[in-house]
Amino acid sequence: MSLRSWLKRRRGSDDDAPSAVPAAPTEQDILASLNRVNAMLAEGNAPPVVTSRVIRIARTINDTLPRLRNLGLGSMESYSVVATATDYLPEAVGGYLRLPRDWADTRPIDGYKTSLMVLIDQLELLGSTMDQIFDAANRADAQALLAHGMFLESKFGHSGGTDLTLGSPHD
Repeated sequence: MSLRSWLKRRRGSDDDAPSAVPAAPTEQDILASLNRVNAMLAEGNAPPVVTSRVIRIARTINDTLPRLRNLGLGSMESYSVVATATDYLPEAVGGYLRLPRDWADTRPIDGYKTSLMVLIDQLELLGSTMDQIFDAANRADAQALLAHGMFLESKFGHSGGTDLTLGSPHD
């Protein structure tokens, strides 16, 4: 008996039809997930130090979404943006907000760190990672701008500091 047939039997299915793969989240799904995180923050009365970091991460994700194709839609960076918006960020915030606020903010759980400190560390990591991915997504356009500048330099032969003042036609 193969592993595949054993798993099918355990699930009560003997057909050989492949299981459906869920569709990748759309841009609307990602934005809806970020909106749910914002709602969680408001409902859970999250401290400003948490809210400001989540807003920064969400803003970076929003700015990155239109540029995901620059990274390659199947790239690890694209996956990280989607996973951060739909899984990593909601899970981190939700885990913190499920705790009683006073306990989460005052009781150490990891050495000297409280749940609030642990969450802030996680949000800082997500924020810096999203910043790096946003930079990578913009690099292609920045490189194109540099290449165009080199083309113009070779085409027209001027190096910086060109005097564009207009003199009289007789000068």
